[in-house]
Amino acid sequence: MRLIASAAVLAAGALLTACATTGAEGGASSAFDTARLSEHVRVLADDSFQGRGIATPAEDMTVRYLSEQYAAAGFQPGGENGGWTQAVTLNRFTASNIRAQFRVGDASIPLNQGQEIVISTRLPGDHAHLMNKPLVFVGYGIDAPERQWNDFKDVDVRGKVIVVLVNDADFEQPELNTFGGRAMTYYGRWTYKYEEAARKGAAGVIIVHETAPASYGWATVTNSWSGPQFDIVRQNAAAERVAMEAWVQRDVAVDLFRRAGQDFEALKVAARSRDFRPVELNGATFSGMFDVATSQVTTHNVIARLPGTTHPDETVLYTAHWDHIGVGAADAEGDSIFNGAVDNATGTAGLLELARVFAAGPRPERSIVMISFTAEESGLLGSEYYAANPIYPLETTVGGFNVDSMNVYGRVARYGITGYGQSDLDERLGAVVESQGRTLLPDGNPAAGGYFRSDHFPLAKRGVPMTFGGGSGDFRDEPIAAREANRSEYGRTRYHQAGDEWSPDWDLTGQVEDLQVIWSVGRDLANSRDWPQWKQGSEFGPARAASGAQRR
Repeated sequence: MRLIASAAVLAAGALLTACATTGAEGGASSAFDTARLSEHVRVLADDSFQGRGIATPAEDMTVRYLSEQYAAAGFQPGGENGGWTQAVTLNRFTASNIRAQFRVGDASIPLNQGQEIVISTRLPGDHAHLMNKPLVFVGYGIDAPERQWNDFKDVDVRGKVIVVLVNDADFEQPELNTFGGRAMTYYGRWTYKYEEAARKGAAGVIIVHETAPASYGWATVTNSWSGPQFDIVRQNAAAERVAMEAWVQRDVAVDLFRRAGQDFEALKVAARSRDFRPVELNGATFSGMFDVATSQVTTHNVIARLPGTTHPDETVLYTAHWDHIGVGAADAEGDSIFNGAVDNATGTAGLLELARVFAAGPRPERSIVMISFTAEESGLLGSEYYAANPIYPLETTVGGFNVDSMNVYGRVARYGITGYGQSDLDERLGAVVESQGRTLLPDGNPAAGGYFRSDHFPLAKRGVPMTFGGGSGDFRDEPIAAREANRSEYGRTRYHQAGDEWSPDWDLTGQVEDLQVIWSVGRDLANSRDWPQWKQGSEFGPARAASGAQRR
């Protein structure tokens, strides 16, 4: 492992003479190097890194590589006890020997793991035993008092298995505008649905998978939830986790509802109304048994810091997750390593290059901190842990920029901001984007709920102004059709699959433009007395306002 990492450092050093790409404002300090970016991704997505699974030997390799590269860039250790890391203790759960079925009357519907259903758990224990549990359809599984919405009404679902739809009611009928139209709220995320089921005392929850409202296909579900699952250590896990967290294929759900005398599509329409009431699937039950191997593991955030000259206790953050899925079931070509090149070796490489560019320029007045988070793929757990246990106080964290799955297909005409309208970081970013001859795109796909699906979210919900953006829109250079095809093909066949691999043919000029945007805004913030603000109406504003006296 040491030889691999050291070889990578030498390779990166050899890139010093490579051609650099200069951002809109010019100058040596704004030069980002496409060859360096590509080399970092090549190393991190190599088969020898085994898909960068957390708490594996691959983690040791990844942490070593990142630490060495941050040091070579000119940053200092920014973690615990003067080191490069922050330890994150998690529970790991592996479900095995899974046997499950629906039963309607005298008929049974077998449910095979990874085919009709995907079953997992994040509740400590040795065994799960759910036998003949009644099934209740509870629409979108949402209880949102501030929106006068409660899918559960007065129905007691304790000890039952609830069946819920993915996303929220506005996805199918955005004109309702109960949940902000097509822009997914946190209520639409699978994490919320599992959490709410636990609060209601359900024995288990089954989400009906549909590609459009989920924004990903069934293959992503099987790859993401069939392997070990992780969670932070909780004092009372039974109050926050159900015994079974599952997804079921849409066609299987349609058949189940039909056998129980219900029309799935009709109930989907009914579930869009505040008046919807839960529907028990009469005569239908779920039975499932599986073993659970529960263990505690320690994984690590990697943290690097460039101390500020005048206000070192004030921090500008850059974040990206280093982890991916690891090794899973082999695909049709026999490949079982989920290399995670685009997701998210590209973002990880972006942080390394940002660190090099910052350290090569004039030292900023405020500190710059890079955090390569762990366990994003397990539910934003590394960032959740840091946000709950910050090394640099959140009250004096100026703001931050998260990067995840960066553009590898060439220059594009727009810069999309996921969660546009939340903070005045939008306008700061927009000014730089316009200087590049591009335009700002307010959240190109809000229905996908991207603002709740990456590592900025645990910080944002605690009040830190965070932005999450990247290149979007039409390509600016030929061959445009080929670039479009490659970008579409990634989402269709490579995202969270073994085919997410590095390519020497990538065009990283678009990634460089995006890095230039967040470098420029972060540099200006680091050399100012400005504090970005949440906009009026943002749900994150009150948390920030509570600590206003600490920012002067």
